[in-house]
Amino acid sequence: MDIVFIRGLEVRAIIGVRDWERQVKQTVVLNLEMETDVQAAAATDDLDGTLSYSDVADALETFVAKSSFQLIETLAEQAAALVMAEFGVGWLRLELIKPRSLSGRHVVGVVIERGVRVADGAQVGTATIDRPAPPPAPG
Repeated sequence: MDIVFIRGLEVRAIIGVRDWERQVKQTVVLNLEMETDVQAAAATDDLDGTLSYSDVADALETFVAKSSFQLIETLAEQAAALVMAEFGVGWLRLELIKPRSLSGRHVVGVVIERGVRVADGAQVGTATIDRPAPPPAPG
């Protein structure tokens, strides 16, 4: 299978357990890998045949911006569930980073994987490149 990814998606949200964190929006950064099959889109050059990273990013931005979770783990789980349910993603890896936690001294985050990947070694498609046939072997 193939991977469509989004890296560095920054969204401001209420996130954290401390009193001050409940009062101001903080930036969180999402990195996301989603397993999909891009062959149909590649063959037709048609957006309708692929997982639209733009639509996924828009949905995540809206959801995260409106959220108000205490734990980044909860936000990550809910964001993953949203992507899987709304976009039919069977497997994803989501990294959620809180770059200015602990009064700006550390970058913290969580990485989760959800769903089932296509089994290793299972042929799920082949890439082909049109090339001229090799010349016949001599004699």
